[in-house]
Order: sequence, then C-alpha cells, then structure tokens
Amino acid sequence: MNSLEEINKAGQKLLDRLNAQYVLLTLGSAGMALFERDKPERRLSTKARNVADVSGAGDTVISTLTMALTAGADIYEASYLANYAGGIVCEEVGISPIELDKLFNTVKNSIK
Repeated sequence: MNSLEEINKAGQKLLDRLNAQYVLLTLGSAGMALFERDKPERRLSTKARNVADVSGAGDTVISTLTMALTAGADIYEASYLANYAGGIVCEEVGISPIELDKLFNTVKNSIK
C-alpha cells in the first residue's frame, strides 16, 4: 500500500472499525499519516537522516507519543515529537534509548 489514496482509505477504515479517536500510521521513509475522527488526514514528513538500523523505531514512536500525550501535548504535537524520536533511533545500530535533551535539540535545530 503506497498510494496516497490507499493510505487514506486504510487510516479511515481503522478509525471506523476500531472506533478510535486517532490513528497514526508510520510510513517508513515517507513519514507518518495522522488520522483524527471528523478531520482531514495530516502528514508528517521525515527529516533526512543517516539510517543505520530501524530496530526499535516503532517502539520509540509509541513510547514518545504516549509520553507527550501524558504530558499534555495534543495528538499532532505528540506525533511530531514521536516522528523525530523514531528518526533519531534509526541513526544508531541496535536498540538504543534517546535522551530527552537530544530529542528537543534535534527538533529545535531543525526549525532554524
């Protein structure tokens, strides 16, 4: 599944079938697709990275998303941070944690 239309259909179908408030699909090098009930799909693009290993990227996305939501971020802000965190982890070989300062500095430096 790689066309924009197919991804949109899949996200909408998951929202309906799971009766979910949000669905976040990771799309590898194409970034992420965020679906919210009664709102249009939003895309988060990836930033160029030196990918060494994708091990643990999904777990990092889920944990960062959860941490950000728990801390009061909205779903888009949480997804934005999770997208960066997943990318940072891919720069390391093997499964490795990321430090909060590294995540925030990476985001801050990309905005300049």
